[in-house]
Amino acid sequence: MNTLSATDAIRGWAPIPCGERDLACVTAEPFFQVSATALPLEGPAFDRAGNLLFVDIYGGRVLRLSPTRELTTVHAEPGQNLSGIAVHRDGRIFVAAVGPRNGQGFFDAGTVFALAPDGSQRETIVPPSAGHAVNDLVFDRHGGFYMTDFRGASTQPTGGVYYMPPDGRTLQPVLPKLCGANGVALGPGDDVLWATEFSACRLHRADLMAPATIGHTGTSVPYHFIGPGPDSMRADAQGNVYVALNRQGRVLVFSPYGIPIAQILLPGRERNHFLRCTSLALMPGSRELFIVARDEVGGGGAMVFRAGGLADGLTLFSHQ
Repeated sequence: MNTLSATDAIRGWAPIPCGERDLACVTAEPFFQVSATALPLEGPAFDRAGNLLFVDIYGGRVLRLSPTRELTTVHAEPGQNLSGIAVHRDGRIFVAAVGPRNGQGFFDAGTVFALAPDGSQRETIVPPSAGHAVNDLVFDRHGGFYMTDFRGASTQPTGGVYYMPPDGRTLQPVLPKLCGANGVALGPGDDVLWATEFSACRLHRADLMAPATIGHTGTSVPYHFIGPGPDSMRADAQGNVYVALNRQGRVLVFSPYGIPIAQILLPGRERNHFLRCTSLALMPGSRELFIVARDEVGGGGAMVFRAGGLADGLTLFSHQ
């Protein structure tokens, strides 16, 4: 009887798909262990002082890792399920939260709030009454920001991408009817908007004519992901886009036109360790790249990993 046998290429829960195995590849290295337990981490971004900010999702904490690797809590808001961070050009920390779960187990009352660099002076920017499960956000050079609404499922396109102008008055829909919009990024010239659709496993690219304005043929889906789950994303100074693959323990890198060109693997992923890779940050003016992940199988806890990207991180703090 002929019997299938597992090869190294297909071992583990998240083998790399055939079409992605020959991409340029590097393995990240452990940089800082945040916790011995598998805390869900998200939203890394650098502040003006070179600190790495990120969130403990279910703990509702904004954390700060200094250049000397000292970890402190900047702000705590249990129950909000924090999910993303962006730093305004004036230094304020903007935090996205999907909000608490409703009676059906869904998120629908998320928020965006701003903090002073020291975590004080909390100000609501997008209130829970707006009805969005805000997952991530990115600033443009004008001081407005794009945010993702994580609502929906693979058969329920109720999420999307929205734009808040600098005056902070009215959210504008940009990419509506998405199945769990998750990551969002801007190219270095503010002329390309990227978004990931977590539940439908798609990468969206949109050519912007002006803030929140897309031309008639300006949107496309340049890539469909194999397996779960395209999470948060960042762009570098050359317009390449990095997408964290949650439940795959790797980051897939795309060209400015959305063609996969490289990947960063987390160590131990072939043994199902650190598959819950949710987000990353590129250090401004440097090729250093930092990834947050947790190990739900191997007991590795929650970790920040480091690797080198294809190009420098954007030097404008408004683009984190």
